[in-house]
Amino acid sequence: MIDDFKKAVEESCIVKTESFGVNKEKLVEAVEEIYGALSTEKKVLLFGNGGSAADAQHIAAEFMVRLKENRKAYPAIALTTDTSVITACSNDFSFEKIFARQIEALGKSGDIAIAMSTSGNSPNVVAGAFEAKKKGMTVIGFTGDGGGRLKESADILIEVKSNDARRIQESHITFLHIICTVVENRLLGR
Repeated sequence: MIDDFKKAVEESCIVKTESFGVNKEKLVEAVEEIYGALSTEKKVLLFGNGGSAADAQHIAAEFMVRLKENRKAYPAIALTTDTSVITACSNDFSFEKIFARQIEALGKSGDIAIAMSTSGNSPNVVAGAFEAKKKGMTVIGFTGDGGGRLKESADILIEVKSNDARRIQESHITFLHIICTVVENRLLGR
């Protein structure tokens, strides 16, 4: 059993290290875009399915409530939390439109869309990213190896070098936490 833990931790570290190596500049770009948006009263909209939906909620809370420092709230919304909107849209239109419809209503030019899909091919995430591009938002995509269809709409694509959803999501949350930390520090003048 200890060997299972050791193997998983080692795999996770290797994937994160390799993915950081190929995404360094893109991670810096993501920080610059998010910092620029939040420092000019724009907002961050986050979305994904399953574990990525949970990550969207988690990171929205980090921006809005706090990560490490007591400071003012930054506007961030997880588009994965309003069950009435999600179920109405799924029923009246299609599940594929649940994020695009919310971006149509809430997104403004200059806002940030953080779209997460381990495959990069989730139809509702791809549709949401496409709608964000139409609205003049900056789209930051978080995917697995290859980027899938999400890379077509992403201004910045953080592509984790793995096809294992577990390792991809572990890398996504690590990179997102670091992005939040750096953005928070910059907004606080550090």
